[in-house]
Amino acid sequence: MKARKAEDLRSLSTQELEGFLAESEESITRLRFQLTLGQLDNTSSIRTLRKDIARMHMILHDRKQNGN
Repeated sequence: MKARKAEDLRSLSTQELEGFLAESEESITRLRFQLTLGQLDNTSSIRTLRKDIARMHMILHDRKQNGN
């Protein structure tokens, strides 16, 4: 899983970003479940996705602060 750059995420509209955030949060839940069951081969994908989610939250927070 490739990390998304903040500049790529900033180019998305707020609705697209919120939709992608919801998908990512569902995905990380599935990955954590697979990790618990011992079915996950690439454990670093959880960390990458977690950082992407943090980037999305940061961008959404910045937009709310700036009124965009």
